[in-house]
Amino acid sequence: MPRAKRGNKRLEKRKKILKLAKGYRGTKSKLYRSAKESVERGLTFAYTGRKLKKRDFRSLWIVRIGAAARLNGLNYSQFMHGLKLSGIELDRKVLSDLAVNQPEAFTALAGQIKSALDNEQQQQQAAA
Repeated sequence: MPRAKRGNKRLEKRKKILKLAKGYRGTKSKLYRSAKESVERGLTFAYTGRKLKKRDFRSLWIVRIGAAARLNGLNYSQFMHGLKLSGIELDRKVLSDLAVNQPEAFTALAGQIKSALDNEQQQQQAAA
């Protein structure tokens, strides 16, 4: 069987790896073998980071909503429960944005939620 030297494909592959390693220090950006290891490691961290970013943003939104809810006399769980009761279908990202950029709108929303919670409480007392 004849020897396959790969021709341009090998060069293209190596150039691609070295291009991805641009900005790394020392031999990690110059030598193919160490560049390949560093790029592979970096891509693994990037993949993990993309997953963690989703978690981090969700927890940030929850913290912001909780802080704004406490300013309106509710805690986070009461706020979310009241949101479900009142039939308002806003996600945490939008609620967080409201809390930060439009506090008066968030306060109005909290008022609706408080009334929904009061209605539920009255219904429970009437049933008991």
